[in-house]
Amino acid sequence: MAEEKDAAAAGNFVRDIITGHLDEARYSQVVTRFPPEPNGYLHIGHAKAICLDFGMAKEFGGRCHLRMDDTNPLTEETEYVEAIKRDIRWLGFDWGDHFYFASDRFDQFYDFAVQLINDGKAYVDSQTIDEIRENRGTVTQPGTPSPFRDRSADENLALLKRMRAGDFPDGAHVVRAKIDMSHPNMQMRDPLLYRIRHATHHRTGDDWCIYPMYDFAHCLTDAMEGVTHSLCTLEFENNRDIYDWVLEATGHTEPRTHQYEFARLEFTYTITSKRRLLRLVKEGHVSDWDDPRMPTLAGVRRRGIPAEAIVDFCARLGVSKANSVVDIAQFEHVVREHLNRSTPRVMAVLDPLKIIIDNYPTGQTELIKAPFFPEGDDPDAARLLPFSRELYIEREDFMEDPPKKFYRLAPGREVRLRWAYFITCVSVDKDADGNIVALHCTYDPDTSGGNAPDGRKVKATLHWVSAERGAAAPVRLYERLFNVEQPLAGDGDFIAALNPNSLKTVDAIVEPFLLQATPGTRFQFERKGYFISDTEDSAEGAPVFNRIVTLKDAWKRIQKRDDGAAKPKQPKKPKNKPSKQKKAPLNVDAARAEKSPELAARFDRFRTALKLSDEDAHMLTDNDARAAFFEAAIAAHSNPQGVANWINNELMATLKDQPIDSLPFNGTALGALVRLIDEGVISTRIAKTVLEKMLKGQGAPAAIVEKEGLKQLSSPEALHPILDQVFAANEAVVAQIRGGDARRRGFLMGQIMKASQGRANPQLVNQLLDARLIEAPTDEG
Repeated sequence: MAEEKDAAAAGNFVRDIITGHLDEARYSQVVTRFPPEPNGYLHIGHAKAICLDFGMAKEFGGRCHLRMDDTNPLTEETEYVEAIKRDIRWLGFDWGDHFYFASDRFDQFYDFAVQLINDGKAYVDSQTIDEIRENRGTVTQPGTPSPFRDRSADENLALLKRMRAGDFPDGAHVVRAKIDMSHPNMQMRDPLLYRIRHATHHRTGDDWCIYPMYDFAHCLTDAMEGVTHSLCTLEFENNRDIYDWVLEATGHTEPRTHQYEFARLEFTYTITSKRRLLRLVKEGHVSDWDDPRMPTLAGVRRRGIPAEAIVDFCARLGVSKANSVVDIAQFEHVVREHLNRSTPRVMAVLDPLKIIIDNYPTGQTELIKAPFFPEGDDPDAARLLPFSRELYIEREDFMEDPPKKFYRLAPGREVRLRWAYFITCVSVDKDADGNIVALHCTYDPDTSGGNAPDGRKVKATLHWVSAERGAAAPVRLYERLFNVEQPLAGDGDFIAALNPNSLKTVDAIVEPFLLQATPGTRFQFERKGYFISDTEDSAEGAPVFNRIVTLKDAWKRIQKRDDGAAKPKQPKKPKNKPSKQKKAPLNVDAARAEKSPELAARFDRFRTALKLSDEDAHMLTDNDARAAFFEAAIAAHSNPQGVANWINNELMATLKDQPIDSLPFNGTALGALVRLIDEGVISTRIAKTVLEKMLKGQGAPAAIVEKEGLKQLSSPEALHPILDQVFAANEAVVAQIRGGDARRRGFLMGQIMKASQGRANPQLVNQLLDARLIEAPTDEG
């Protein structure tokens, strides 16, 4: 099969390493582990690590342990432990009897800390976190040893014992390894081994108030469990030095476990950060961790994506040491391949339009046999479809005045109803507002089964459902959760990148067979996509369907739709003529321009004198009220393109079909708002908040800014305390960035903006952040 060839061709340097070790008889058995921290649900990015850890163990006849890295009581919960186990089993993997917790070994970690102190390789440091950071040095300057670095072993052990007894508050002391304060890898400059945390642990309760750091506990647990190959993603590459040092310092000799790093799985239009996913849940942007829009394994499972498709996709990707972002469309392609082979085809109408077959007998219903797998070889895999005088088709399958290449139903046109008859539209019923409410058609009774005995052809086949026997069912149409490829790009405010159209629920009409669907059953709705009966909200006889994926990648079409009217077609280039021709500028409607020279002159002024883009000039010219609003705004503040952006992008999206003169403010007020942005008084993000208040009639922009205290923080003196707060709360992230994981920088930026309530000047924050990350020391806490 094609996917097997792809998987075989995919590289896997880990397989090569293990093969070499077995050939030289370094290990008698391969032992791997998957060690998640139970501080959230697993996401799709974890699938690659799961497949690699469990897959390599299985391939080489070894075993893979599941271990909860539960050394931080502030964030970990039993709920997450159970969810992790469920997700791994769903993917098809099992750990047998080898299920462990790092917390099982808290006593042993403590004993190793005592051993290191006795050996002069660790000490208790009483500096504050800020002092430790300041003394760590920079990438070009060595660190300064702690004044407590040379405490005697007895003094250190006495302090450690008191830390263990709970005599000190959080942050009063830490245990640090005594390595090298001038080491080129800053993570080796006396890294933290233990910290004080007065918090209840989900398993050990209040037995402990000091907890080991990841870099201390992880490698020791690997060694004590007999792990041979500790596989982790590339952000832990700088931690390998600590991994080796701790094991060597605690007497673990060869052949022992070693760490190997591989590239993590990242997708476009997706975030894979448990902390950010938790924010989506807590702030109500999604319903829960298993919301079908979420990239969690629980979410994609509920969405209906087969576990086999995920495992297959990871196999095709291979394993490399180069980070990259995978186009989500590649994953969706593999999902479609799996669904196409396994899901029965049925019919559902998502946007119903009634048709009445005038020459079909009133009150008659016939049953039409329809196969579940039209291309299969099992004729018994079928169901009976009720066909009656009144049916529903998709509203988009009819046009009263169709353009060229629209081959579906139209007045006087004949089409095929799937598995049934040819029908011809003869008339249209409309309501008082001119909306189409029903179509009158005739059918050809000689075309039973969808074939004409005289051999005539039709250009379209439509799906349908009986109006009399069909059933109503909610259908959730899911699209991507984010509407940009890189949600963390820019200032890191991924919430602003959420797709407002990520979920649309429609009341569909489905064929009667679908009422029998049990939760978790997948179907292909003909011509509409792949769907699953929701596992949580479906009831017996009352299914709710989730769209898993469309039949093909419709994202570009969706974006085009959301942008408004389709762009005009470009004329074909004449043959035998040079192709290098100037692109004709976008122009206003020709008929209007011909009738109104003023309109043409306005467009030309906007485009040339004011230097607006062609599209902005067109949108402002084509509406007199909008043009007047624009003129008033630039009279108040001379930034034509900036004002045009706010009118065309922000106001029009808010107004929808309402006229611009229905706003509770005028163009002058909008110009004043743009001026506040350009003068640095407020940021663009705050400006959107101000605009919301202006739309509610709460006053002029300057007055709102003053009343609400929204002025931008644009001085280093105002921002340094905020950076201090964020750095102290996210020490591990800071360490990862200084270790080379530049992608985490966006997270810090987002936290700073959040801590400042969006008031921090982003440009200044970027400058201060760069300086702080270069000059300030790090801390592994």
